[in-house]
Amino acid sequence: MASSNIFFIIAIVTVFAIPSSLATEFVVGDEKGWSLDFDYQAWAAGKEFRVGDKLVFRYTPGVHNVVRVGGVEFQRCEAVTNTDPLTTGNDVITLLTPGRKWYICSVPRHCAARNMKLNITVLSEVGSPFAAPGPIPGSQTPSSSTRGSAVFSFYGWIAFM
Repeated sequence: MASSNIFFIIAIVTVFAIPSSLATEFVVGDEKGWSLDFDYQAWAAGKEFRVGDKLVFRYTPGVHNVVRVGGVEFQRCEAVTNTDPLTTGNDVITLLTPGRKWYICSVPRHCAARNMKLNITVLSEVGSPFAAPGPIPGSQTPSSSTRGSAVFSFYGWIAFM
């Protein structure tokens, strides 16, 4: 009886811990980093961003920065004057909520003239009851199928037990 209670407690804790452990860390621009004249929209196009994932902006401190902005500011490449930019050169942003997210470099002309801007859509956390429906079968990207199979195999194992 005691062992079944322990198993039940472990199973419950694991069910809630697994989705957060599936978080992915994305280095923005991969080996190019956060720099001038890179197509960040093309970089983001093949990726699936979820709540709990992290964006890592790597760049030379003092040369660039990162500012989270709204959609209108993104289109204009202008940050609100009272917004403090991130400036460490290794800025980590945890994606806490689903929805559209916009980031720019607010150094003059870096966003508008040199393409230092990133626009992504963040989906609900894997395993969340509010998760968006999955893609059409056969159209999954490698990252979404990898996450999905890990979750299904884990939860299938729990159901089997």
